[in-house]
Amino acid sequence: MKPKASIIMGSTSDLPVMEKAAKILNDLRVPFEINALSAHRTPEEVEKFAKSASERGLKVIIAGAGMAAHLPGVIASMTTVPVIGVPIKATLEGWDALLSIVQMPPGIPVATVGVNGAMNAGILAIQMLALSDDNLLKRYREFKESLKEKVVNANKELSAVKYEFKV
Repeated sequence: MKPKASIIMGSTSDLPVMEKAAKILNDLRVPFEINALSAHRTPEEVEKFAKSASERGLKVIIAGAGMAAHLPGVIASMTTVPVIGVPIKATLEGWDALLSIVQMPPGIPVATVGVNGAMNAGILAIQMLALSDDNLLKRYREFKESLKEKVVNANKELSAVKYEFKV
């Protein structure tokens, strides 16, 4: 099995956030890899990863980073594979990372989700991959339907909660 998606984080301390992307990819049976690479501490490895991504068959990269958050943009600058940035809350409530990732220069786009939004990054990756994979599209549609069912069921449970003045 070869990975179609890659999850990259600047440090393993980002794993509690980034594992949400791994979980949704795993749940919808998308082959993926997961690694820690630092734009600042291991720039040569980041370059090797980014420049080989397409030839290795990767179709989408999810890159999480906090603070200055250079990793997603550095990767995007060296590959044609779409990059989804996940700003990680480390300082300034994650706003520094969000702005660093979303404000890329023209020609180097990084799709960006909300702070600590790795699950949405995984879902966005699935949507991209499902454009050319009907089986994945079916699983994704089932996932979306399950979200609706969760809200309907939660509302039923709320109707059973009793308060003196609840009508």
